[in-house]
Amino acid sequence: MLIGVMSDSHDHQDKLKKAVESFNARGVGIVIHAGDFIAPFSLKCLEALSCPWIGVFGNCDGERKGLTLKSEGRIQEPPYELNLGGKSIYVTHNLDDAPDGRVPGRDVVIYGHTHEPAVALKEKQLYVNPGELCAVLTGKSTVAVIDTEAMTAEVVEIQ
Repeated sequence: MLIGVMSDSHDHQDKLKKAVESFNARGVGIVIHAGDFIAPFSLKCLEALSCPWIGVFGNCDGERKGLTLKSEGRIQEPPYELNLGGKSIYVTHNLDDAPDGRVPGRDVVIYGHTHEPAVALKEKQLYVNPGELCAVLTGKSTVAVIDTEAMTAEVVEIQ
């Protein structure tokens, strides 16, 4: 299964639209947003996804009630756990909330917050930070695509 991952979109609708186009072109089965949507209006772009999406709140998501209503409950408090493609998935915004930055017993750990993309295999666990979609801090707009069968992830730059 292919999972599209994004984080830290910070209301950048043009980048959100391009990420949606990229995920649709790749045929991902679900998209996960690791927080910092910011305002409910930004969720409109996600309606063009050809697959379901879910997300967690980030530290900059102040309009939680509005985001919850607009997302129809698809945005949850972190950490959020689910099973996809036969793998246990743990989603949070800030990995610093986990003791020692580790989440034992999960196959895939998805996080954001740092705005820096990172993919690491640690003791058979895949840790994925898609970086920042907004391109504000690093100047690069990035997302990630996880392949649960191969247990790999690729960081993809959004132009």
